[in-house]
Amino acid sequence: MSGDLTLPMLALIAFCILTEVGREVCFKYSASRAPDMLRAILMPMTWLGIVFWAVELFGWMLVLERVPLSIAFPLMALSYVAMVFAGAWFFAERVTPRHAAGVALITAGVICVGLTGL
Repeated sequence: MSGDLTLPMLALIAFCILTEVGREVCFKYSASRAPDMLRAILMPMTWLGIVFWAVELFGWMLVLERVPLSIAFPLMALSYVAMVFAGAWFFAERVTPRHAAGVALITAGVICVGLTGL
């Protein structure tokens, strides 16, 4: 492991964030439309979420081979930011000013951590 955060590794982390958001959107969609857990598990969107999870797993393993955990894991916190946008976009969830401030703080923290790896 070189310890450097290269552009390809940054792109792979972004891909992992997107697949994580995709997974959670699929799970939320299934959970909110099924009357019980068994029916939710049987929905195609649940299985698409599982595919997203598997793809993310392999991508994340590649990231961990090359990027220190102390840099890679905090960058994955951007998934919290992306999840807020996904909730607002797909499920019309409301983002309060306090919520937006939290997202801004997470983003600022990720930038600080990310710059240490460049």
